[in-house]
Amino acid sequence: MSDISYIRQQDNEARLGDYIALLKPRVMSLVVFTAFVGLVVAPNPVHPFVGFVAILFIALGGGASGALNMWYDADIDRIMRRTRGRPIPAGRISEREALGFGLALSGISCVMLALATNIFSGLFLAFTIFFYVVVYTMWLKRATPQNIVIGGAAGAFPPMIGWAVSTGGISIESVAMFLLVFLWTPPHFWSLALFMKSDYDEAKVPMLTSTHGRVVTRKNILFYAFILAPIAVGTGFTSIGGPVYFATALIMNALFIKGAIEIHARTEAQAEADKYAVEKRFFYFSLIYLFAHFAALLAEAGLSYIGLGAW
Repeated sequence: MSDISYIRQQDNEARLGDYIALLKPRVMSLVVFTAFVGLVVAPNPVHPFVGFVAILFIALGGGASGALNMWYDADIDRIMRRTRGRPIPAGRISEREALGFGLALSGISCVMLALATNIFSGLFLAFTIFFYVVVYTMWLKRATPQNIVIGGAAGAFPPMIGWAVSTGGISIESVAMFLLVFLWTPPHFWSLALFMKSDYDEAKVPMLTSTHGRVVTRKNILFYAFILAPIAVGTGFTSIGGPVYFATALIMNALFIKGAIEIHARTEAQAEADKYAVEKRFFYFSLIYLFAHFAALLAEAGLSYIGLGAW
């Protein structure tokens, strides 16, 4: 074997980082954080070790979803610019290996979460994985421009799972956290689709920008921003809310609506002239938006723990 071919073979061998990449760590970080907040703000205290184990297996379940998503979407990932470097399209991990890895992690995470906490939370995690992989990835993503709207439920379930770890069930507070993520997801991803439209066009993914155009997408971003705001602010009046969260929600939603209005008012000529700078800024701000809301809920839980909870 020549030195050049040996180096190429070495470059294509899977490393630990490739298996970590299969888990979609950036998406997993959102899963972990929102699930952790859901667990902490729940009314029933959980032993720190049980809480740590619960978050660990919820994270593994989220990672399993990511691996199975990459396995099924390997054909799309090979086309889209932002996904060509992933382990499967890059040839470092085979589709069969990714499938086995994802299925193994799914089984382990769901069974262990059920054993460590309660059966309901384990079944809830299993349903979330099923929803993301089968309902969203295998069906909705390639079938309808409403893919990210309905499929966004999968990313909104983690805080409910965290709550279920503590309480063994569902309540108005966990539903409020679900709606916060669920209604945030469409404008977040549609703002990305505005400046990544060509990727979805080439991969033939029916994102709203591809099926209905950017003008309609801009209108929908504004529509969801106005629907999201009262839900986000209203969560401040539940048992997990308080003045810190309420003030945060007012500020963040005012800025979110302002950004959505700016996107709605732009023409394609303006967007192309500045290379979608406003759309990119809104996309990155939407990440801060969600983090700020859940961080504020966490702050309210901390204040309540030391006896300073306001309402």
